[in-house]
Amino acid sequence: VKASNPLSFSLQAKMSRPVQARRLKGIDKNIWVEFVKLAATYSKVNLGQGFPDFPAPDFLTEAFTRALGKGNHMLHQYTRAFGHPPLVKVLAQFFEKLLGRDLDPMTNVMVTVGAYQALFCCFQALVDEGDEVIIIEPFFDCYEPMVKMAGGTPVFIPLRPNPPKDGKLMSSADWQLDPAELASKFSERTKAIVLNSPNNPLGKVFSCRELGLIAELCVKHDVLCISDEVYEWLVYDGKQHIRIASLQGMWDRTVIVGSAGKTFSATGWKVGWVVGPDRLLQHLRTVHQNSVYHCATIAQEAVAQGFQRELTLYGKPESYFVQLPKELQQKRDWLVESLDGVGMKPIVPEGTCFLVADISQFKSDVPDVPNSDEPYDYRFAKWMVKNKGLAAIPLSAFYSEAHKNNYTNFIRFCFAKEEATLKAANDILQEWKQEKTS
Repeated sequence: VKASNPLSFSLQAKMSRPVQARRLKGIDKNIWVEFVKLAATYSKVNLGQGFPDFPAPDFLTEAFTRALGKGNHMLHQYTRAFGHPPLVKVLAQFFEKLLGRDLDPMTNVMVTVGAYQALFCCFQALVDEGDEVIIIEPFFDCYEPMVKMAGGTPVFIPLRPNPPKDGKLMSSADWQLDPAELASKFSERTKAIVLNSPNNPLGKVFSCRELGLIAELCVKHDVLCISDEVYEWLVYDGKQHIRIASLQGMWDRTVIVGSAGKTFSATGWKVGWVVGPDRLLQHLRTVHQNSVYHCATIAQEAVAQGFQRELTLYGKPESYFVQLPKELQQKRDWLVESLDGVGMKPIVPEGTCFLVADISQFKSDVPDVPNSDEPYDYRFAKWMVKNKGLAAIPLSAFYSEAHKNNYTNFIRFCFAKEEATLKAANDILQEWKQEKTS
């Protein structure tokens, strides 16, 4: 009798056990995958994703070229795992000015692969199974799945709109937290709250009063604050970005997340950072060294030189951090006027490069889809990119499942674009308006 061939058995055998880790269940969908594909296929003008289509500043690209071509050949090799020494040193100097405290570049600053990895490190290092994390809605969509992947439970609280009664356009400042509702979300299970100011997608810049309320609750309940401040320099109309870590009792419990991509209009470089007390950052370093371990040396070198320039020009008119928000405020105002002129009611943002618009008046334009449970803003955004060639993102994508159906009459546009791009968007909107009125 011939013995069975063990190789043939192993080739025919199929795995019957689940292969997906339980922590990934329910978080596999990602709006950017779907809408980036739609924009690439149909859009003539893409105001969806939050990246500039104008170049990064010359001083930054020149620094990158210098690092790449001439000079120190060791810039092509590994640098310090937790941040290229010139970059962490200048970041420490810069944030000493902003926070009014001494910082150790080796223990109070860590460089990451963009702000995205910085956030991942925060949740993995600080959130345990059973911990609750308060997330303010609308929120950048990665917060919820990152909390869940860490074993935590997201607890959501929405900013609630209070439309002005004088007929003026709504501002992002008109979206506010209810103090009693916020206080009710804190419990002995609360480990952290995620603060995003200026807020993506709404453009809200949290006031000193609002930040004081959050700080008071964090101190009272001994809660951490993960403060996503990637749009810290993009603030308009004389508003001021206040760093919650500068408030009483907050430095020791706050991790600040920053981004060279947003700060220097170079999103593809993927250079981010965290700033905070060593007692928190030591745990983020553990996650970092056991995941990506290291960030691109040359990009860090160029960003370090960019910050060195900005440190010298701090507060002066020629500073990029002064010039960029002036340019973007003008672009914001152009888009506000374009949208308002066709009946999409814009919510004027105080910060970021995003603008949310109310699309309630366009329901007759978008055909119903039988047996579809897709919210109106999803259907509208898909219809608009396919039929008008203009890409935007539905606002309900920035809400939890429990609350998204309350905010389906809005879409988000990005105005960090060339003047020609915004003009092309306006042309599409004007043509659309004429079709509606003819």
